[in-house]
Amino acid sequence: MNTTSSRIVLAFAALLTSQALSAADTGESAERWFREGAQRADRLGSGQAKAKNVILFVGDGMSLPTVAAARIREGQLKQQTGEENLLSFERFPHTAFSKTYNTDSQTPDSAGTMTAMITGVKTRMGFLGVGQIPERGDCAGGRTQPVASALTLAKQAGLSTGVVTTTRVTHATPGATYAHVTERNWESDADLPSALRGGACKDIAWQLLDYARGTGIDVVMGGGLNKFLPAATRDPRYPNARGARMDGRNLMAEWRKAQPKTAFVSTGSELAALDLAKTGKLVGLFNGDHLSYEYDRVADKDDEPSLADMTRAAITLLRRDDKGFVLVVEGGRIDHAHHSGNAYRALHDTIAFSDAIRVADELTSADDTLILVTADHAHTMSFVGYPQRGNPILGKVFGKAGEDEPASLVKDLLGKPYTTLVYANGPGYTGESSLQPAGTKNFPHNPGGYFEPATGRPDLTEVDTEHPNFMQEALVPTNSETHGGDDVGIWARGPGAQAVRGTLEQNTIFHLLTQPQSVLRAYLCGAGYCEDGVPVVLPKAR
Repeated sequence: MNTTSSRIVLAFAALLTSQALSAADTGESAERWFREGAQRADRLGSGQAKAKNVILFVGDGMSLPTVAAARIREGQLKQQTGEENLLSFERFPHTAFSKTYNTDSQTPDSAGTMTAMITGVKTRMGFLGVGQIPERGDCAGGRTQPVASALTLAKQAGLSTGVVTTTRVTHATPGATYAHVTERNWESDADLPSALRGGACKDIAWQLLDYARGTGIDVVMGGGLNKFLPAATRDPRYPNARGARMDGRNLMAEWRKAQPKTAFVSTGSELAALDLAKTGKLVGLFNGDHLSYEYDRVADKDDEPSLADMTRAAITLLRRDDKGFVLVVEGGRIDHAHHSGNAYRALHDTIAFSDAIRVADELTSADDTLILVTADHAHTMSFVGYPQRGNPILGKVFGKAGEDEPASLVKDLLGKPYTTLVYANGPGYTGESSLQPAGTKNFPHNPGGYFEPATGRPDLTEVDTEHPNFMQEALVPTNSETHGGDDVGIWARGPGAQAVRGTLEQNTIFHLLTQPQSVLRAYLCGAGYCEDGVPVVLPKAR
């Protein structure tokens, strides 16, 4: 390397270092994020409306290409060409873009993004309900920087609250609604570093039980039983669960004892049999781990409720509150399917997510209920080529090789066809792995850190790319496909929805949800968090 080249490299390295240093000296704080988000929402007119109920739907990993592909897939399942179809929430009248970055990462994770949306405070990757100042895994530092969620504030204001998810209820998105922790993976005490077990640093499952007994929450539904049950003994109520806790505690038994009037269910059949008119609070944990993907739930006839079923039950119970409610619903396995490089399951879970939103739209009125739909982050799935209209979205590209050429099965310059949907990275890389030979990969595929370099591309001519287990090709070999850093969509209807427009910092979503809710806004102002009638002061987390 010559002297000039060395100087260029050193100058570039110095620039990167200076950028990192300046990022740490931006003056960002939880208080600043909260205030600026509140001011932006107020300028958009968020507080001019009055909503009784607020529902936030989060499609985890639901990038804009995912929405477009799922729209087409749903239409094609209805025997349409597909492109003309709309998912339920795409019919909502107000839309915007959300900037998803974390304070320490250009491409974010679900913990930092959900914390932004549910607390009004952007933060680091891996943080749940904690401001950006501590380092990841700093237990003591995290306890000094808690930030309150919209569900916590709503409950303090006297509203009913709930969280519904297809993931473990201790996972990142639901966890941000109640937990305060600097490591999202601390879901049970077994996940804590051994030095922290039994101390002041509490795992997320423990925090949910403590939250339910203290602050209170009316509806909790999802998966994750294993995080609440002891590893050493089995609970006969949950024969299919495999406990993970090292402390010997059965948190489900403790929860039932603390709240004897709460309905606890563990199957879809039990949920369907409930008389919700006579049900006070509801806890439904339907799997030891995450709930099944929608395709597998239906194909395997699992006795798990769909996301639409859980949403219907939650709203039916919560809407009995005359003051109103705040509900969070997550379609969490869209993200997991993308990480696995399997577009089929990602699209079908997106359609199931849309079905749940349709249920909410039908059960509530746009006159008094704000429904806001968004994603926490994007993914690397791309929509490519020039397929003709009506081409199967999971199929090979049949259309034009170029804008001015006749339609045919399109082939690349190696003479091989390719699919409309592909991933930029992930386990769908076509080189030989420790588990599968060179060529296309089949779901599930966890390469375990090993790939041989691919030699060219596989010939997809005779491959059924529409099979549920087909994995789209990935350019870069990784164990798990990554998130994308691009903006995601926001769709809204109901009181306050007119403020959903433009390109917004993701933490502004908190204020779009809370400012129109009149009881919650009055509570915040009464507690001294308002200036000129606008809640701009960061509430204290109790």
